[in-house]
Amino acid sequence: MARVIVITHEHDRFLGKRNLMLRRGSSYLLFDILQDLKRRGHSVRIQHGLSKTYSADIAVLHVDATTTPADYLAYARGFPFCLNVGAADISKTRISGALLSEDDAWQGPVIVKSNLNNQGIPERLLNRRSKRAGKSPPFPNLPALRPYEVHESLGELPDGIFERDDLVVEKFIPEREPDGFAARFWVFCGERERCTRYVSPNSLVKASKTIRREPVPVPDEMRERRRELGFDYGKFDFVMHEGRAILLDANKTPGRPQNLVKMFAAGASDLADGFEGLIRRGRQFVIATPPASR
Repeated sequence: MARVIVITHEHDRFLGKRNLMLRRGSSYLLFDILQDLKRRGHSVRIQHGLSKTYSADIAVLHVDATTTPADYLAYARGFPFCLNVGAADISKTRISGALLSEDDAWQGPVIVKSNLNNQGIPERLLNRRSKRAGKSPPFPNLPALRPYEVHESLGELPDGIFERDDLVVEKFIPEREPDGFAARFWVFCGERERCTRYVSPNSLVKASKTIRREPVPVPDEMRERRRELGFDYGKFDFVMHEGRAILLDANKTPGRPQNLVKMFAAGASDLADGFEGLIRRGRQFVIATPPASR
């Protein structure tokens, strides 16, 4: 059996409050995987913030922020084997396959987004909790919260958009359906995965607000992007456009929507199998790699 440690930011709330049955839940998908691992006999510890100890067989870097702070990344690298160390930056400028520049010839609709994951909401929550604890904000000088904006063309964008480094402009290319719009969400842990196409009445497709869903295969382009971006575990949001898979969002700390908790929990066992595969890979890595080379 393995000792698993999950590294979160000191002000992250990986576990929610206890319910009437004194049980704790979580807003994160990883929670269901860890619960399954514990039932299999593995030990799991949530490490809030940095520590001077590295007693684990496998670690998971699970800091809910677009860019993992350097000190957390250094701490994670101190473990013999840590997941998602390579996925420390998920800003749109790094991961998006739909980015546009001011001089592009794209004639279709466009969307203006924050360069930060989830509009920078996780960073705002961490700053707020840090302030309550009497500490300095870990992510100072965040830009004002700005909703996504869809425009009919590049020519309709407000002046100065391309001069801002906190915003990105992307092609707006949801898959069109007679009754709405579609996007594809690929969840993976090691070699286990599920990929689902969701159809929504809304052009900004969210898994929590859909009218139907179906399993779909994972395109080779997405597997290659996963390797390039260094993801062991996570979720990719993408669309098929003109025969190509286009990555829109990559999340290293995916959530579990409240209305889909049962569905996500039901798939946790398969993802836990993938996690155990990563444990085996980690042990092989430790055996084969001299300490000075890790």
